[in-house]
Amino acid sequence: MIPTPIQSALATLQQFEVPALLIGGQACILYGGAEFSRDLDLLIAAPESSLPSLGSALGDLAAELIAVPPLRAELLLRGHAVHFRCRRADCDGLRIDVMTNPPRLADLAAAWRRRVTFRLPMGEVPVVALPDLVATKKTQRDKDWATIGELVEADIVAYRDSAVPTRVTFWLEESREVETLWRLVRAFPELAETAELGRPLLAVAKQGDRARLEMALAEEQIRGKAADREYWAPIQAELEQLRHELRRTSR
Repeated sequence: MIPTPIQSALATLQQFEVPALLIGGQACILYGGAEFSRDLDLLIAAPESSLPSLGSALGDLAAELIAVPPLRAELLLRGHAVHFRCRRADCDGLRIDVMTNPPRLADLAAAWRRRVTFRLPMGEVPVVALPDLVATKKTQRDKDWATIGELVEADIVAYRDSAVPTRVTFWLEESREVETLWRLVRAFPELAETAELGRPLLAVAKQGDRARLEMALAEEQIRGKAADREYWAPIQAELEQLRHELRRTSR
């Protein structure tokens, strides 16, 4: 269940018509992942035009900038996240992280078209589609990879009796569980053969060798974590430059 302070913040964003999609831990909760998070992560569209409404909403939430970088369109477009802490009474202490260009979502226009709407007590909330959410969770944190597995398993439980080929392909491409992969490659051999082109470990899954498949899953995670480090390296370097400039100008 999404905590009440987060629902209050989402209601404020809707009030000011901020074009935002829910991502991060709260989106995982809605899709059935067991991730625990008290933060609110948002994907903001077209910052050049959306910053005025976002700024108004943040002002209403009494949100304070808590770290570099500042809220600037060009920084959001380069992949930075901007961090705020709310001080309004009904959501005091809530952290809000804002992004426009998260890693591994190359086609942002398509991500917006694929969005899914969840109905919460405070109204309808647009959320990134599950495959896009999974892409954003391929980070350097082991717990995020575990969350990916939970999200896929929850989706299988929800749709196993009515799955269309695109959904089954998603399961084949993203499942983190040995037994699940075994079942999928046996139940959907043609889809598995096609998916194998992008995920070679499915060939290992067909062989039924647990040790080799567990090793292949571990190696896949290691490669994903390395790719995430590579993605963030130039952004972290720019953040350090921004911190240096802030220290210099504040003397």
